[in-house]
Amino acid sequence: MEELEHPDLEKISLEQVLTALGDPTRLEIFRKLLTEGCLPCGALVPGAAKSTTTHHCRVLREAGLTRTKICGTQRLLRVPVEDIESRFPGLLKLVSAG
Repeated sequence: MEELEHPDLEKISLEQVLTALGDPTRLEIFRKLLTEGCLPCGALVPGAAKSTTTHHCRVLREAGLTRTKICGTQRLLRVPVEDIESRFPGLLKLVSAG
């Protein structure tokens, strides 16, 4: 499986994370991934245009909130829980409580 490029953990800023999660659709995607684990990009926003979903997935990845692996024609996303918790302790608990 090929993995897309992801930012270094130390370079992720709180501003990037909050901007990414400030969009209601991305917040919903992130919470869904926290709850359900690894999911294909296409299953994250049912009924949305592929380009819209791809955009939201890219923003979350570039903010360091998800990891994306390419498996055939699918892009599988997951939340790197340990990385986020070590960089921003307590953030996941706050976001999932929403």
